[in-house]
Amino acid sequence: MKKSVGLILLLSISLFGCMDEESASQVQPQVKETTETAHFNDNAEATVVDVVERFGNSLQKVSLLGPEEQLKKDMYNNYGDVVSPELIEQWLTDPINAPGRLTSSPWPDRIDIQNTEKLSDNAYAISGEIIEVESVDEVMNNMPIELVVEKVGDQWLITKVMLGNAGNEDSITYTNKEYSFSFKLPNSWENYSIVKEEWEGLSIETTGGEKVVEAGPMILIRHPEWTTENPYQDIPIMIFTLDQWDLLRQEKFHIGAAPIGPTELNRNENYVFTIPARYNFAFPTGYEEVERILESKPLEVE
Repeated sequence: MKKSVGLILLLSISLFGCMDEESASQVQPQVKETTETAHFNDNAEATVVDVVERFGNSLQKVSLLGPEEQLKKDMYNNYGDVVSPELIEQWLTDPINAPGRLTSSPWPDRIDIQNTEKLSDNAYAISGEIIEVESVDEVMNNMPIELVVEKVGDQWLITKVMLGNAGNEDSITYTNKEYSFSFKLPNSWENYSIVKEEWEGLSIETTGGEKVVEAGPMILIRHPEWTTENPYQDIPIMIFTLDQWDLLRQEKFHIGAAPIGPTELNRNENYVFTIPARYNFAFPTGYEEVERILESKPLEVE
């Protein structure tokens, strides 16, 4: 009887051991698969972070106020490895609202990433700030930025970018009801004045001398400290109808002697609002402040 009981116990232990080995063999592949998936996700996220950081380091190399052909060349040379061609082409149609360098100082130094969110196996959302500096150690502005990075073929590329407003400075607003736009100004511009002038478009033809073939309004927002003896840098806003803007882009007429045309700030259904080329060529008092104001994309339309 004792031998029978012992035999039964021995068989039970053997069977239990076999079941454990069989269960372990079923669980093991699942653990391996989970580990490989986690490793893939870590690599993908690290690649996405690297793409955004390289993009941030390239921003200062792209001057958004440069000539059109040079801007296109700079964007593709500096952004081409990290930004989709479709997004670059979109920026080229509206460079003033694209990421890059608008002013000589401050300039965009980098992107500090604050959050990374996986949207799918092939897409990540990134949020952070563009850090603008005036020197190596002097941070001037923090501009919020949100990006979407997607896997296109075998390459991770930025496919969407949304920019916020730089800095947290309180502002006042100039509103123009005639042309349906508003312009945000720092509080230091309180008691500003408005000067109305007119831009003139000259014919391209040289026979018979240049003639004025187009004209339109130009509004100067003038700093309260402006004086005749010490002119402060104005903020000049040239206003074009949509048809006039198309003709200018087609080089049917030109404005002034500068080989570079005005830069678009914004537009509504009737007008295009621009900043003249070389508006600050004489570097008057306050020109750097005006550059910073323009960098914050202050002109809004109704």
